[in-house]
Amino acid sequence: MNFLAHIYLSGDNDLIKIGNFMADGIRGKQFETYPLEIQKGIKLHRFIDTYTDAHPVFRESTKRLHRNYHHYGGVIVDVFYDHFLAKNWSNYSSETLVDYTENFYQSLRDNYDFLSERTKGMMPYMIEYNWLVSYQTVEGISKILTQMDSRTKNESKMRFSPNELIEYYTEFEQEFTSFFQDVKIQSQQKLESL
Repeated sequence: MNFLAHIYLSGDNDLIKIGNFMADGIRGKQFETYPLEIQKGIKLHRFIDTYTDAHPVFRESTKRLHRNYHHYGGVIVDVFYDHFLAKNWSNYSSETLVDYTENFYQSLRDNYDFLSERTKGMMPYMIEYNWLVSYQTVEGISKILTQMDSRTKNESKMRFSPNELIEYYTEFEQEFTSFFQDVKIQSQQKLESL
């Protein structure tokens, strides 16, 4: 799961959302230095990643990409799935995606002192280019995947993966819908146990 799904699966607590959002850059037990609700978000993020990587539907999606993108297939599917969440947002929330993301960006501003340095560095670009809303279009995620590819010195070839998204659009969307029903239930149960 990529940024939008991680935030969405955090429920309504802003600090849990922030912890879940910035968890990738926090290693080992470093999370213990953060406030309790942010710690919960980081733990939830780790649970979601483990659950996602082992899920048979997610693995089916990654198989379609393995030949061209090898171990980057999972990263690409994370972005594809965020596209389908953004595109079909009204199926998952009564709040518009624009309002939801603006509220999240505002919570980042309001809780700036709690953010990791990595998150503080990324935040201005994320807000300026409105990454979360841009996921609604194939063009938007193409830009994200091109940026991600450039961070691998173009070795991942992720910039080309929207070709597979377009070719297998229906299959990826069906897999996302099936998978997301499961991960929503599992994430809610995990949240309640934290």
